[in-house]
Amino acid sequence: MKKTTKKILSIAAGVALLSSSFAFVPVPAHADETMWINHLDFLAGDPSVIISFNAVDSGVGGGLSGLLINSTTVGEDADGGGNKVIEKGLLVPPGNLVNGVRICYELTSEDSYISQIRLAQVQDPPDSALILLDDGTDLTGQGPICVDSTAPFSEPIDPVAGSLRLSFRVNFTTPADDLSNGDTIVIRGVALNVIPETIDDIQQQIDDLEDVIENHAHEYLTGRGKGHNNTLATSGPAIISSEPMPAMVPFNGKIKTKKIKNN
Repeated sequence: MKKTTKKILSIAAGVALLSSSFAFVPVPAHADETMWINHLDFLAGDPSVIISFNAVDSGVGGGLSGLLINSTTVGEDADGGGNKVIEKGLLVPPGNLVNGVRICYELTSEDSYISQIRLAQVQDPPDSALILLDDGTDLTGQGPICVDSTAPFSEPIDPVAGSLRLSFRVNFTTPADDLSNGDTIVIRGVALNVIPETIDDIQQQIDDLEDVIENHAHEYLTGRGKGHNNTLATSGPAIISSEPMPAMVPFNGKIKTKKIKNN
């Protein structure tokens, strides 16, 4: 136990020494960067929404393919209530905060359009989702066009905190009995506007780790916890040395072994 504790403290000291040895140059916060995601794997939110794909001709504008959206009912409400949407889960690489959504689309008519962009994060326990971005702008421009959503309510969204779900609400004036009639929305690209972590962010994480190590204490039983050694004690704070780490000794590849005699 004592050897393990010494090893942990040695590692902690190394982390602290490395963080104090490098001169981190302050870096200005990154502007949003565009991270394109798969726009062809959205799911229909209810049976009134029809999703399809035609690689030859989308039937919208010049015909470039994309995710085709039709509806069998009028309006922006789903069968049985709720929002008429398409939705998908998001995979966001670690180290990125989500600060908005970009959508590239084209309409057959300005009367049927995307009426809401929403980002929600699943909570723990996973029985609810908190809405963190809700842009109710009616995207009635026929396009083709790419549009950025508004920013999240309070701050960029940390995907580590919970699973993210992206939905687009749609509003149809002319419904479709099948894919040969009615209005169509085609989505040709979807991206997340993300803010990558800066060196300052990483430095702050190292500083927070140092604080945790320096202030850590735990209770333990002295000796083996038997007889007079059965005493509860509390460890003191970690001692992080500011002295340089000793030079590493190269391993020469030789391992000493000792024969064990069988009794």
